[in-house]
Amino acid sequence: MRYELEDAQRIAHAALKAVGASDAMATSLTNAVLSAEMAGSKAVGFAHLPDYLDGLRKGRIRKDAEPKISVPVPAAVLVDAQEGIAQLGFDCVFDELVHRADTYGVVVLALSNSFTVGELGYYTRRLAESGLVSLATCNATAQMTTQESGKAVYGTNPLSFAAPFPSGRPLVIDQACSATAFVNIRRAAENGESIPEGWAVDEKGEPTTDAREAVKGMLVAFGGARGANIAMMAEVLAAGVTGANWSMDAPSYSEGTRSPGVGLFLMAFKPELFASDFKERLRSHIARLAAEGVRIPGSHITTHDIDVPASVIDRVKSYAIRPGAMQQAESSRQ
Repeated sequence: MRYELEDAQRIAHAALKAVGASDAMATSLTNAVLSAEMAGSKAVGFAHLPDYLDGLRKGRIRKDAEPKISVPVPAAVLVDAQEGIAQLGFDCVFDELVHRADTYGVVVLALSNSFTVGELGYYTRRLAESGLVSLATCNATAQMTTQESGKAVYGTNPLSFAAPFPSGRPLVIDQACSATAFVNIRRAAENGESIPEGWAVDEKGEPTTDAREAVKGMLVAFGGARGANIAMMAEVLAAGVTGANWSMDAPSYSEGTRSPGVGLFLMAFKPELFASDFKERLRSHIARLAAEGVRIPGSHITTHDIDVPASVIDRVKSYAIRPGAMQQAESSRQ
């Protein structure tokens, strides 16, 4: 179904408020969800919102969390999300990040103790829209294995890079170290679909194309050992440097009552410090790449409306219903 952005915003915000999110948290998360949808990152848009809604309802996200902010040195900002959401922590320091990058040329953000960060490109894209080049990574509950381990040792540990254009949308690259996102496998399992080879292994560590077995198993890294090495680098930055939980120690983001307590690491800088004509040089080079048929990440963003499966919207809306009524509605559908 197609939704105007204002309608989609009302649906998401109402559901978040219904499960107890503060106004600030509901606004931050709604904006991030819509941004992901507009960027085409649907796996971490409305499809991911029920994970937050259930996390708020079950206690994996603190409803009243207020990020704790500190500045140990002029070019570094630390945020403790206090078992809340990374999006709110980022919103609280966004203007400060831009100001410090403008003043000192570079700024580093280390955010810890949060729920999953959602669309990682959301953070870098916003900084690029303010004229900064940025690189970010995060970790999550362990759900990815390596060829040698056979155990879940990393999250999907994505990387995102963004750079500004003199006009138009910024260049944004956002990709996981896993062959796919877990939400894609979960959706395939719910729809009774198979998954491509190389996406996941079952709980015994054997390759599988059965999404239902993959849900019980683990994701695998793209590119084998090379992808796993990148995931390790992301883990060191997102968990080691920030002081967040290592992925192996992070409680589940989909079960239980404890926060995953994971981290986000981000660095942003003014490109003009190194090349005064950076934006124009990037614009002309991207145009040359596009002329050669290269797909340019970040160039397919809608600004008017979004397409969301009716089943996803229905699931989000169900959280705005009183728990007892929701259970009754679910029973009647069955």
